[in-house]
Amino acid sequence: MSATDSTEHTRRDFLYVATGMAGVVGAAAVAWPFIDQMRPDASTRALASIQVDISAVEPGMSLTVKWRGKPVFIRNRTEEEVLAARDVPLDDLKDPLARNANLTGQEPATDAARSAGEGRENWLVMIGVCTHLGCVPLGQAGDFGGWFCPCHGSHYDTAGRIRRGPAPENLYIPTFEFVSDSVVQIG
Repeated sequence: MSATDSTEHTRRDFLYVATGMAGVVGAAAVAWPFIDQMRPDASTRALASIQVDISAVEPGMSLTVKWRGKPVFIRNRTEEEVLAARDVPLDDLKDPLARNANLTGQEPATDAARSAGEGRENWLVMIGVCTHLGCVPLGQAGDFGGWFCPCHGSHYDTAGRIRRGPAPENLYIPTFEFVSDSVVQIG
């Protein structure tokens, strides 16, 4: 180190650092509104999960609720509907996958994998949107006694599995759980 070299910080060094920091703060201030607008608003977060009272839904009846802007079918199937769904050979299904968000992996589309589970085999909870073009199927209709989409002719069975028509996949099953014997929480 020579006598002319100095380790002292000069006013110029301070101005460079201060200007750089002001630029960083300014860029963050400009970017924050764009970042903040990507967050969901409070009404969307409030719909993340809903609880539905199903105490009045008798066997053979359905209830349609709105969750995240989509219809959700909740059906209390009769014993005959459950047996009809169980008797369907998996080879007859157009879509072999359960499409159940409550299960892990690629479960086969058995009736048990699509229903609410052991002890509640009569309950179905499905997103009521046709997997072809997003129409809303009619309940207790079609060739298989389940749902029928009149727009393009997709027929679903009593477990919500596509059996005939242009729809490529079974009706989706959202994440849900029974909070009590008469309340189901979706989401």
